[in-house]
Amino acid sequence: METRDSTELIHRLKLSLTQGVGPAIQTALLTHFGSASAVFQQSRQALLQVECIGPRVADELLNPHRAKDAQSILDECSSRGIRLLLSGDDDYPDRLEEIGDSPPLLYVRGELQPRDGLAIAIVGSRRCSIYGRRHAEKLAGGLARAGFTIISGLARGIDAAAHRGALKAGGRTIAVLATGVRDIYPPEHAELAMEIAEHGALVSEFPLGQTPRPGLFPQRNRLISGLSLSVIIVEATRSSGALHTARHAQEQGRDVLALPGPVDSLASEGCHELIRDGATLIRNTDDVIEQLGPLAQPVSADSDQEVRNPRELTLNTLETEILNLVTAAPVHLDTILRSTQLPSSRVLSTLTVLEMKRFVRRLPGGQFIRPE
Repeated sequence: METRDSTELIHRLKLSLTQGVGPAIQTALLTHFGSASAVFQQSRQALLQVECIGPRVADELLNPHRAKDAQSILDECSSRGIRLLLSGDDDYPDRLEEIGDSPPLLYVRGELQPRDGLAIAIVGSRRCSIYGRRHAEKLAGGLARAGFTIISGLARGIDAAAHRGALKAGGRTIAVLATGVRDIYPPEHAELAMEIAEHGALVSEFPLGQTPRPGLFPQRNRLISGLSLSVIIVEATRSSGALHTARHAQEQGRDVLALPGPVDSLASEGCHELIRDGATLIRNTDDVIEQLGPLAQPVSADSDQEVRNPRELTLNTLETEILNLVTAAPVHLDTILRSTQLPSSRVLSTLTVLEMKRFVRRLPGGQFIRPE
């Protein structure tokens, strides 16, 4: 017997398969009726009361064949080890919940983890230069070693270099696809995609059999930026699709960072224009981390570390241990000293270092606090 959750999953699948129903209309229907299950209990007249629903879409929603298609996809996902995440689920990415047009349903091949909340996107030109490929791989490797998950789009050029840089560094990486997660595009990245799934995840909002179409790539780009703390653009011409990702990032309140190229490089014209218009110029991993501010909610980087500011990933073990003894409420030095077996001289010197790095603030009366 199906549980309520599995019933809602089937109906979310039906909704996503309905012709003419994209993320915005799905969200409107779910908001209006409360659930996908409720959507499919409505009459044609009730569906037409929703502002964005016309006669054609209403008729598509009433098509009885969708249930069979949805069950077939659910069975295939189960056999292939592909997970389906619904918005509102505990394991649905928190950052995607924040954006206005988050997909109600995600296909995931691999595994999403809590530490993927510390993610940086790296995107750029498909026809990249050696300079661009080298720096994309170097940035991804450095950020992955620091503990960040690297997000990109599995495209040729900069995207592939970013994924490979993270994997070579032993880090995590997520590929957001403009096709289904079953059939990989471009086909020459099939082996890379399998490696990503083993050390991260392949993610898509599109059905398993979705083939590449030009209009889907800009739509996909909002998820790349939506999953990320910041977006780095490495080599982009004035017409590059990477600039769509930058625009989505700005609309979503994500920082846009750009790597400059040679001043006469056509391949970097888009980056130079972004910098001219206010994007942050970055040269290396340290520049990226320096730009990251405190998180709205702490993220579990691993079993022993809860990160409130991404810059904490640059701290050594001793600094992290002492920092974890300081809270958002004032803590007296004596309390800190009693909470550790380290010599008081080491604790005091470490607190001074943390104060210089702006991770803690010293208050009158021998108290310390984490700045907001």
